[in-house]
Amino acid sequence: MIDSILNKALQGERLTVEDTTALFESNEVEKMGHTANILMNRMHPDPIATFVIGRNINYTNVCDVYCRFCAFYRRPGSEEGYVLPDEVIFQKIQETMDVGGTEILMQGGTNPNLPFSYYTDLLRAIKQRFPEITMHSFSPAEIQKMVVVSDGLTLEQVVRQIHEAGLDSLPGGGAEILDDRTRRKISRLKGSWTEWMDVMKTAHKVGMNTTATMVIGLGETMEERALHLHRVRDAQDECIQNGYDSEGFLAFIPWTFQPDNTNLKLDRQTPEEYLKTVAISRITLDNIKNFQSSWVTMGPEVGKLSLQYGCNDFGSTMIEENVVSSAGATHKVNIGSILQLIREAGKIPAQRNTRYDILRVFDDESANVENDFVMQN
Repeated sequence: MIDSILNKALQGERLTVEDTTALFESNEVEKMGHTANILMNRMHPDPIATFVIGRNINYTNVCDVYCRFCAFYRRPGSEEGYVLPDEVIFQKIQETMDVGGTEILMQGGTNPNLPFSYYTDLLRAIKQRFPEITMHSFSPAEIQKMVVVSDGLTLEQVVRQIHEAGLDSLPGGGAEILDDRTRRKISRLKGSWTEWMDVMKTAHKVGMNTTATMVIGLGETMEERALHLHRVRDAQDECIQNGYDSEGFLAFIPWTFQPDNTNLKLDRQTPEEYLKTVAISRITLDNIKNFQSSWVTMGPEVGKLSLQYGCNDFGSTMIEENVVSSAGATHKVNIGSILQLIREAGKIPAQRNTRYDILRVFDDESANVENDFVMQN
């Protein structure tokens, strides 16, 4: 029943919301994966799968949004709450650079006790010490909190100022499902899907690239999953049509809800459902070039399979990840393992930066990195 929809995509026609919903309602995962792989190869004809050496720095776990699906946050005033000292953050960045890292994904809770100057001062200090590092940091929810504590600045003023202070790129965390029915159910204080998108559109307007994400398994309908993808696609169209000094969403990263230790008791999604989502995302989002594997939540073997379902990128090494690991995702690999997994998928591994520029191609199987340290997702 989905053959006509897949043929439509292969012929370069755009899917409707109804088309995408029908794909989500289908269980023909391998057929969708085959189509997604063809579309991926058209956009990335070289047999290369990329990865970035990056580190997660969770600078604070204090948060006043209280998402039901989060096992990481602590309420304001909690004895377990923390804000990392600047020197600890600098040390973590230095350690990342020492092993060839290029990207810092610095994220935390929406901490009401941190003034806007905390973020701009910290970014300037980081860039003064580490001008080469790419700060791919802060989720839209954190940006919205900066607006709240900024003493009257608009969203655009906040985004411009934090960009000027040293924020290079904005990650897509906190998208969950871009539909307000589900968002109200899982995190009523986090804001509407349009507020998340407003931050992204503003980032594109001021010249920053971003990424987009989606979390499945939150009790959403198949139509809501489809709406999520189409709303991302529409925003990317808008960025392209406006001619901003930004490529918009550089990548799309879907993953599955991790239920352990959370207040949201839902079933864990299967690997097949994850791979189906990856494939449908590639088929629907015809204006986003890169799709990241989520071995963080699914494990290395499923991550490897995703490279045959539309993903061209293995994501980040994600040294020191604390958020999804708090919810039960504890898969670990090292750089050598990443190279091996990519090769086992029939691809040539290559290290990239945040902009997806290739820095090093590991075309010789004997060419492994010297620093074979454990990286946690």
